[in-house]
Amino acid sequence: MAIFKVENNRLYWQHGAEKILIQPWGDNGLRVRVTRAAKLDESEDWALLPAGDHKAEMAMVKTAPKNKKQMAAAGGPGEDAPLVAEENAAYIKNGKVAAFIDRHGYLFFYNDKGQELTRECIRNRNDLSEYSVPLGMQARFLHPNVGADDWRTALSFEAYEDEKIFGMGQYQEDKLNLKGLKLELVQRNSQISCPFMVSSRGYGFLWNNPAVGQVTFARNVTKWEARSTKQLDYWICAGDTPYEIECNYASATGTVPMMRDDLMGFWQCKLRYRTQDELMSVVREHKKRGLPMDAIVIDFFHWTMQGDWKFDPQDWPDPEGMVEELAKYGVNLVVSVWPTVDVHSENYRELAENDYLIHNDRGNQMTSLFMGEVTLWDAMNPGAREFIWRVCKKNYYDKGIKLFWLDSAEPIYNNDHIDNLRYYNGPALQVSNMYPLNFAKAFYEGLEKEGEKDIMCLIRCAWAGSQRFGTLCWSGDIQSNFKSMRQQITAGLNAGMAGLPWWTTDIGGFLSGFPAHDDFREVLVRWFQWGCFQPVMRLHGDRLPYQNPEPLYRNGVEQFGSGAENEVWSFGEDNYEILKKYLLLREALKPYIKTLMREAHEHGTPVMRPLFFQYPDDETAWTLDETYLFGPDILVAPVYTSGATTREVYLPKGDSWREVSTGKTFEGGRWVTANAPIDVIPLFVRSGAQPLPL
Repeated sequence: MAIFKVENNRLYWQHGAEKILIQPWGDNGLRVRVTRAAKLDESEDWALLPAGDHKAEMAMVKTAPKNKKQMAAAGGPGEDAPLVAEENAAYIKNGKVAAFIDRHGYLFFYNDKGQELTRECIRNRNDLSEYSVPLGMQARFLHPNVGADDWRTALSFEAYEDEKIFGMGQYQEDKLNLKGLKLELVQRNSQISCPFMVSSRGYGFLWNNPAVGQVTFARNVTKWEARSTKQLDYWICAGDTPYEIECNYASATGTVPMMRDDLMGFWQCKLRYRTQDELMSVVREHKKRGLPMDAIVIDFFHWTMQGDWKFDPQDWPDPEGMVEELAKYGVNLVVSVWPTVDVHSENYRELAENDYLIHNDRGNQMTSLFMGEVTLWDAMNPGAREFIWRVCKKNYYDKGIKLFWLDSAEPIYNNDHIDNLRYYNGPALQVSNMYPLNFAKAFYEGLEKEGEKDIMCLIRCAWAGSQRFGTLCWSGDIQSNFKSMRQQITAGLNAGMAGLPWWTTDIGGFLSGFPAHDDFREVLVRWFQWGCFQPVMRLHGDRLPYQNPEPLYRNGVEQFGSGAENEVWSFGEDNYEILKKYLLLREALKPYIKTLMREAHEHGTPVMRPLFFQYPDDETAWTLDETYLFGPDILVAPVYTSGATTREVYLPKGDSWREVSTGKTFEGGRWVTANAPIDVIPLFVRSGAQPLPL
């Protein structure tokens, strides 16, 4: 006999060892936790903010409804609900989302119109529905790992043939709709596992669990899995539009800060500026040519040793003077910080003695041999976060540096051996996906204590909730070719749909690329045009030919070289004029970009938006993945094929659209052949848009 309890704004269900807790959380949202342990663990909210004061509507249904109309009349979901005959059941409703649970513990979710959003996938004779079959397949699987207090878990929902799924962070795929894909739930270089999805059926779903696992969006089932965890934990919301769903998610997990005005323009970067003189010469040349620049980045191995987190004085003799001169030019300095700690670092002993390093369950402490014998500091440990900030404050912030590039935030280790790592808050299999969130949190909280506002950190990875700590993601060490560029379009759009509105790429890609070669120059120009319409416009890359360091070792420490030149004048004079055009356009667009950043800050909306985000009633808009909206008013169609001079573009119905390059106006709901010579990226401005410099 199942036990139901409706009390304290919560709905409880228990049968035997299995326990379920459902409660309102955020706008139009419900949090669900399931365990077979002795009691539910309520000590962690993971990605979620505190629950808030949303009052749930709850009721017991003690009489078995005989049909769907009776079920609706009894206080349950509407006529689209499955027919379930039983002695008792209950439902809980928060705004536009409702959960219905029967005596077997089967869960069904509906919107406020009584329409089914999703339900658990069950193939069991006890389920008196159209899926009643004697397979004995349950939706929830919690299998204890032998000799431990953790569980291998899986959670299955019904698959819907017409459902489209978006978000989940950043994966190197050229598909915007994730239906039919299996995705790892693990962080990697160029892969961001941020497990929030938006469904075309009108709901958002957060897998509120930082464990390593996978999700399968198959045609016959949607299945979430964790290799090791304490309990099932997820959050679901309902909304009439994708816009509303994103706002609901933001209410539960937070929004980005307001982006500073002086970071909305162009960022210059390369792997890597080796000296203070080299970096300053680039900035001076930029200003001499009358080119705008908001930020310039000092990449890795500017330090004395990994884990020292300070400038090498031989290459960077006067950081304070450098910051002062940059300020005169209106340029912000961004400095790279890695999580790696060499065993010979001046900070290693204190980190080790205070238990601020990650642990190997087997073998020695060393994690890798990259440019030294290195391990990693434990971002999950509050004391370690305070220590790292204290060191970086002394060596960077106190010298005038307020922007940080938190690179290698996955962090770098062999994912095949992730079961050998242990953090402050548990084994890596259970918690490692939130490492980048805590890495960003260390610097966000440190800067906040110093009185800084509108905080931002460039970072290579993120998890759900990372956005509230000022996370600006980029898409990692990707290839420098058109195929890679095409993948980044969908990567950026899905990152935005996963609640990460601050996102960028290495313009031109990171790996390879010869500035002197025409084929790469074409890729660079097309990517640069597209970069003008990303949340942050940042030129970066490891260009060829590679320049070896001189000397190879300094004071016994291996040195790192540099790639070839990567400035806007490095790719030929004709191309320079094109790049200059888009640099100046980006600067002119800043007032418009500011409105987008304000909306992201206040509501959690993406800056780069799939067409369906603004036009959910346009069926074609849901099927396109290589064209997007930069805010509500600018439609962007990046060119990602070699030799192209035109591009087919779909214009959403409901508005008319002006082609920027030709001045022609077209009614929406149709395809057009857009003008796309090498100096033009196809752009269309929506009728009724705010005044734009286009």
